[in-house]
Amino acid sequence: MDDAADSFAETIRSLESGTSDPDPRTDVGTASLIERYPELNQVTVTPRLIPAQSGELPARLYTPASTPRGALVWAHGGSFVGGNLDMPESNWVALALAARGYTVLSVEYTKALFGAHFPVPSIDLLDAWNWAIDELGIDSKLMHIGGASAGANLAAGVAVRLRDGQGPRPTSAVLVYPLVHEVLPEASAELQKTLTLAPSEARFPQSLVNQIVANYLGPEQPRGDPYAFAGNAQLHGMAPIFILNSEYDEHRLSGEEFARQARDAGVHVHLALEPETLHGHLDRPHSPHAQRSIERIADWLATPLSAMSSKT
Repeated sequence: MDDAADSFAETIRSLESGTSDPDPRTDVGTASLIERYPELNQVTVTPRLIPAQSGELPARLYTPASTPRGALVWAHGGSFVGGNLDMPESNWVALALAARGYTVLSVEYTKALFGAHFPVPSIDLLDAWNWAIDELGIDSKLMHIGGASAGANLAAGVAVRLRDGQGPRPTSAVLVYPLVHEVLPEASAELQKTLTLAPSEARFPQSLVNQIVANYLGPEQPRGDPYAFAGNAQLHGMAPIFILNSEYDEHRLSGEEFARQARDAGVHVHLALEPETLHGHLDRPHSPHAQRSIERIADWLATPLSAMSSKT
């Protein structure tokens, strides 16, 4: 096991023992965000408990001041073990998109800790999607599902489930730096050189991905399940897909290959790259890159379905 994989094992131990360090940043809480970005104060935030097969899921409903332009059911990242509704990748993203006119349901899901594994987190997000369809009062033709990193994995897997009839199909799937393959696709020599520009602590070598995958699936789940890793799926009939990758991020290999797979299956895909960013850049709300990424997502959500199909 290399240093990255060793670090992941230690992360799990600290999370399960309750000794993990809190986010030391003092400028990413809601009050600080609103002080810096006053338009966020127009958003109404309501804690919700979503009924699911695993129990009640904590969630937050972010409602814009005006009639919603649509809705997004959103899941944060954290390698299936970390993250929470307070992290900027959850809270700031939802505030920023709601300030732009979209209702956002940011959902907590069961972590792959204390013996919990797939399919529980996947079913959690599916249950949250179907709850949102029934309860938000928004036309299902204006409802999207999405997430970042592990949350993007869950959103992609649920989008496959919905294609397969487990609920109403979303308008689109919004996948930010997704990991949707158990084994990272190969990088070209040029791209491999680009990826080495990331600092070692921000890298996701295959050895680390192996640890994340094994912990998520658990010892009894066979590999190749299309709902666990949507890169295993036949993608014909999927809703349109928006993929946003970070430039210096091995997850980019998975996102780009998934875009190719989807296009080969006749699915409409818009693939975007945020330059000069590391994995998790949406968790850095004050960076111009994160701000630009929010605009990219909002632009995608605003695209009429008829035009969405022409975005490549």
